[in-house]
Amino acid sequence: MKTILAEKPSVAREIARIVGATHREEGAITGKEYAVTWAYGHLVQLALPDGYGIKGFHRDNLPVLPPVFKLIPRQIKTDKGYKDDPQATAQIGIIARLFRASERIIVATDAGREGELIFRYLYEYTGCAVPFDRLWISSLTDKAIREGLANLESGAKYDNLYYAAHAHSEVDWLVGINATQAVSVAACAGLYPLGRVQTPTLGMICERYRANR
Repeated sequence: MKTILAEKPSVAREIARIVGATHREEGAITGKEYAVTWAYGHLVQLALPDGYGIKGFHRDNLPVLPPVFKLIPRQIKTDKGYKDDPQATAQIGIIARLFRASERIIVATDAGREGELIFRYLYEYTGCAVPFDRLWISSLTDKAIREGLANLESGAKYDNLYYAAHAHSEVDWLVGINATQAVSVAACAGLYPLGRVQTPTLGMICERYRANR
């Protein structure tokens, strides 16, 4: 069996139709030696500071620099803090089972850096060692999907794309976590979220607003 991993259910349905998989199961569509499943975006993420034993915002904890970043299921915020997203953990379990039962994996997440990261984090988190190929398409027409499946490329070809995505992910974490905690601690009241992309973008908006005034 081959497992095809798409980034979202709508894409999985289109690919399943092309490969002849018609049997709908929980979290997957199977048939004709294929299992087509999906990821709901980022199912796996970098652990928050709590995952390294760092509780709350304290000056003495800064900077937060994990020696090794841990991967965990996607988290949701509750009144009692963050917990695993039940939908994410259930889908991860389905994907892990299909991966283990496969002779090969076809990566059909979006063609780009984030799509590559979604798969690689899942692959690493589930401890998978099954070889994988890359389906690289820019549209979901029947012709594009068929041509892509007929011209699969080695997953190793996209290693550098993954390394770039991985670096961005860790930089986002380091900047966002440390800047947010540092400014919030310095302000002595309230939460002031900062981020690598969010903060300079907000800065440009404020600059334009002041110029207009």
